[in-house]
Amino acid sequence: MMVNGNVGTGVAMAGAFNLVRFRSAPGSAREIGVIFIAMGAGLICGIGDLAYALLFSLVLGGAMMLYSALPTDSGTPRYRTLHITIPEDLDYAGVFEPVLAGYTTQYTLTQVKTTNMGSLFKLSYDLTMKRSAREKAMIDELRRRNGNLEISLCHQDTTATGL
Repeated sequence: MMVNGNVGTGVAMAGAFNLVRFRSAPGSAREIGVIFIAMGAGLICGIGDLAYALLFSLVLGGAMMLYSALPTDSGTPRYRTLHITIPEDLDYAGVFEPVLAGYTTQYTLTQVKTTNMGSLFKLSYDLTMKRSAREKAMIDELRRRNGNLEISLCHQDTTATGL
């Protein structure tokens, strides 16, 4: 609507949007959305339609505020990475499975690694936590089984990143 058939203005707008999208550091969807709203309003102002720019900013700004007010973590799974250090004489097969089954919907042993000159094992699990799972209670139960050695529970990075 703002370009009105002007090929030069259309190409300039497409180039500006591509520069922001592909030349900036990766951000969240909210950050990129705000950048596009700001660029759209600026380009509409540059064309000279100030009333449309104000309307555009108010409508999309209100939509962004509404989006920000809504809860966003309602349906996303809670992926975690669990690292457990155990003594070398502990047979780890089947020791932690009852605890993990109670607090997770899915778990997978992804790595077994020796550490501390071979006197300890470090187990790595990929977990999907249950909605009602209490992380501290799970860690306390795991500590009872691993002799109170180091346990680490981290957020799992599930986003694809690239240049």
